[in-house]
Amino acid sequence: MKVIRSVLLGTAAGFAALTAAQAADLPVKAKAVEYVKVCSLYGAGFYYIPGTDTCIRIGGAVRIATTFNGTTYGVPFYQGGTGGANSYNRNYFTNRERFNLFMDTRTQTEYGVVRTYASILFDYTQGRENISGGFVENDFLFIQFAGFTFGKAVSQFDPQWTLSRPWIGSTGFFSGSFNATGIPQLAYTAEFGNGVSATLSLEDAQPYRSAGVVNTSLTGANALLGPFGAATTGYGTSANTFQGNAQAGDHVPDIVANLRLDQAWGSLHVAAAAHEVHGTYYTPTSSDSGKPDSTWGFAVTGAFELKNLPTGLGDSLKVEATFANGAAKYTFGGTWDSSGAGRLAKIGDGGLAFGYILDGVYGTGTGIEKSNAWDVSAFYEHYWTPAWRTSVFGSYSHISYGSGGNSLLLAAANAGRLSTGNTNATGSFDLGVAQVGTRTAWSPVKDLTLALEFSYTRLDQHLEGTFTSTGTAIPGYAAGSQFQLKDQNLYTGSAQILRSF
Repeated sequence: MKVIRSVLLGTAAGFAALTAAQAADLPVKAKAVEYVKVCSLYGAGFYYIPGTDTCIRIGGAVRIATTFNGTTYGVPFYQGGTGGANSYNRNYFTNRERFNLFMDTRTQTEYGVVRTYASILFDYTQGRENISGGFVENDFLFIQFAGFTFGKAVSQFDPQWTLSRPWIGSTGFFSGSFNATGIPQLAYTAEFGNGVSATLSLEDAQPYRSAGVVNTSLTGANALLGPFGAATTGYGTSANTFQGNAQAGDHVPDIVANLRLDQAWGSLHVAAAAHEVHGTYYTPTSSDSGKPDSTWGFAVTGAFELKNLPTGLGDSLKVEATFANGAAKYTFGGTWDSSGAGRLAKIGDGGLAFGYILDGVYGTGTGIEKSNAWDVSAFYEHYWTPAWRTSVFGSYSHISYGSGGNSLLLAAANAGRLSTGNTNATGSFDLGVAQVGTRTAWSPVKDLTLALEFSYTRLDQHLEGTFTSTGTAIPGYAAGSQFQLKDQNLYTGSAQILRSF
């Protein structure tokens, strides 16, 4: 029995080993591979993130640009400095290289689409950074959910086509409230169907929307910035940090509302904004000296866009007009004053034109005299062929301070309370800026564009008399140099190559 039992156990063990070996030879079902799938819900370029129902698009661009007789991206030399002084030591050309990277995610939910968006720039500007320097710029960072927008996005005051202006490369071209890097906001948009929508928004006014307020009675370190005084280093880190600006602190967000119509033929846009204006103590270091009451300014705008005009497929026309009281940056928008700090100044042919873009002015013991500013601008782009297109554009922007504000500014200028000199002048501090330009672009292949641009700017100032410098702040001119106050012309060109993906 022992022998039989051993044989049976051995046979069973052999069969078990054989079965295990055969099982090991059988093919094992592989784990499913999750391939990236195209998401067609939101247009070209979106894909599902594997394992989720979230669609994502990642893209960007590399932009190489050179400006001739101006600062970066076509900004004319109208902000003082060596360029505004027409100094031999100015930059005859300026280069900038940029890499833009954006991410756009969208998810369908029971509350509608949840969207996150981020746009980041890696920037290098010749003469500003060292040979391997540069900086990172966060242009747009926002979340959209159930009609709400939270974060840094295009201002609800602006026509949405200001987000991308392919018909113009210059950020020094005044065209109303153009804000290239977005404004922090809390907004709600209601959709009424057929392309009609309305938005109510609270937007952080600093530093984009605050043009600054000046106490014209002050001297020394608190004096009004002169035509060629140096702008404060770190401009933009707080509300227009230039010498003489008395509007410190971020008190109240701007209240913005718009009504829009978007159709295949184009769009209509109307908007309004309320903007708080305040100064500081009459003697900045003494709260006992009193201060002017804060006040409210406002701005209104209207714009329309016409697409696919009879002149050609892809042709478009855009027109905008804005008026602002105590809210000057709604008409003189954009990033143009990052070095000039609210001041325009240009020397040429022995003459000098200068003026200020301010929300208001006051003197010791007075209230705030608010500015009035307005602009009109138009852009037309024509496609000669699918690869060639030309745009023409023009604008006129104007600012005035009324009889009270002008008296304060003129008294300060004639009394030597400018940081770099004084005037012997009559007239007013009204200032107009007329600009026209043209741009031709060629796209030899998809998403690659080469462009040339030319613009003309005229500073139309309304002062008569002279300005005499009291120091060597004007590059290339000795202390005591005198200039006739008269209008100035500026000519600027630029070349750019852009690769998008």
